[in-house]
Amino acid sequence: MSLRITEDTVTAAVNGDVIATATRTDCGWHVATWPRPLDRNAAITALMLAERVITHGEDDPCVREWRRELGRD
Repeated sequence: MSLRITEDTVTAAVNGDVIATATRTDCGWHVATWPRPLDRNAAITALMLAERVITHGEDDPCVREWRRELGRD
């Protein structure tokens, strides 16, 4: 996975294919794979979570823990 981070966007890609993006707005970071705005660090975690789901599945312990940390069990 690669992350491209700028002041206003974060893009996560796997094997060159974009899997998720986050965009900064006045009310936080909006992540394409997440239902509510997040702070910058949480947005990066949500993008890492998207990659982990693709590579390890929904039942992976890291997937469950990151979802818990982000407030979405």
